[in-house]
Amino acid sequence: MGQDVTRGVFSREDRARYRQKVRRCLDVFALMLNDFRFDSDRPMTGLEIELNLIDPDAQPAMRNAEVLADLADPSFQTELGQFNLEINVAPRVIEGDGLDVYEREVLASLVHADERARKSDAQLVLIGILPTLRQEHAVLDNLSNDPRYRLLNEQIINARGEYITLDIRGHERLEAQSDSIAAESACTSVQFHLQVAPEDFALNWNASQAIAGVQVAVGANSPYLFGRRLWAETRIALFEQATDTRPEELKAQGVRPRVWFGERWITSIFDLFEENVRYFPPLLPITDDEDPVAVLEAGGVPHLGELRLHNGTIYRWNRPVYDIMNGRPHLRVENRVLPAGPTVVDQVANAAFYFGLVGELVQQDRPIWTQMPFSAAEENFHTAAREGLDARLWWPDVGEVSAPELVLDELLPLASAGLDRFGVLPATRDRLLGVIEGRCRTGHNGAAWQTEMVRSLEDRHHLDRTSALRQMLLRYSEGLHANEPVHTWPI
Repeated sequence: MGQDVTRGVFSREDRARYRQKVRRCLDVFALMLNDFRFDSDRPMTGLEIELNLIDPDAQPAMRNAEVLADLADPSFQTELGQFNLEINVAPRVIEGDGLDVYEREVLASLVHADERARKSDAQLVLIGILPTLRQEHAVLDNLSNDPRYRLLNEQIINARGEYITLDIRGHERLEAQSDSIAAESACTSVQFHLQVAPEDFALNWNASQAIAGVQVAVGANSPYLFGRRLWAETRIALFEQATDTRPEELKAQGVRPRVWFGERWITSIFDLFEENVRYFPPLLPITDDEDPVAVLEAGGVPHLGELRLHNGTIYRWNRPVYDIMNGRPHLRVENRVLPAGPTVVDQVANAAFYFGLVGELVQQDRPIWTQMPFSAAEENFHTAAREGLDARLWWPDVGEVSAPELVLDELLPLASAGLDRFGVLPATRDRLLGVIEGRCRTGHNGAAWQTEMVRSLEDRHHLDRTSALRQMLLRYSEGLHANEPVHTWPI
């Protein structure tokens, strides 16, 4: 969805043409997987980080257009809501001090962007869901001005044919209706990209699926939405519901949702793109002039625009990516399960844990996904989203175990070994994995800190929920700018 899309009315002929073209792209992609040379000599990693803008009163600031205009930095882009931004961090290998460089570069970019934002009476916050966001903020008028967001909204609402309903039951319950997808703008995440060779893609995607629940348990940072305390990582439930194209009848029939964990382990990246084409009707049936067969036969690199656009409207928590850089095609796993924040060092620690753990799991003689039902991985994912570090997860040869115990006893050693395989400096490895260890030993991730701070402000200082959320966010912002790991923050 990063490309420009402007057409708002699609005919039957548009949809028929698109369906034919996307299937042609899929056939060409299959040929490329068999015979084409993909770029995988020095696998790169990447980060995308979504941000929120708040005003001096800690309320969402609908000013991304003016902040971006003043910033004039192509690495920053709009996101769905006018209070959202996204930064695309330059890809790199993580061997040596690559993860340290990520941290320094992101910090420098955010400091610069925050200085510019303050000229618009705003500041940046890294958090999964902005706790001061209210339902009246999540409306169509507050979508970003980029036409692609309005177009996407129109197509999802048209496909659904009725209001979008939110019904999230956690510590408290939220019931709400919306005539747009604007509530999805509350979800701000960090995405990790892992470039892989075609023959290794399935191993890395399966490993990413297997550990998604663990990632969410240690990284949860979204306990509040519209003033209600819901899940530890409410962003999971919100994203699944706020962009759902299915009315109740299609849900009852088992029609697959566009925000999707998946339903099986795979043997090839082709499995995922083929599922996309087979299961999901197009939201944006926009075709280009490329003949991918002719390009391939001429020795060129097909862009496969329709296949890529279609993939961008199916929101897998681990998404397959086909892309072209410097004239060479490559494949990536885009890991989308984690929220933004709480700090840059927390995010880079999450990245180290993910890259290291996947890097080691794919090397095992008996892969973890051959010992684990796919349904168990999905159940872990949603259990972790509900309960965070309090979750009990299922793991092969261990059974049901608390998330901190699983991480400390089983997974941190694997992540450490995986970072060694990547050639990460031992000091960097130990510092960043030490952040994950610290969360598990203290029981404090972003979600736990937020809820404990709000409870303290309500019980000890007798603030109402609205005031407590505002004060908590102001203190959260102080911790963010200090860049100290969240498990060290005082209550």
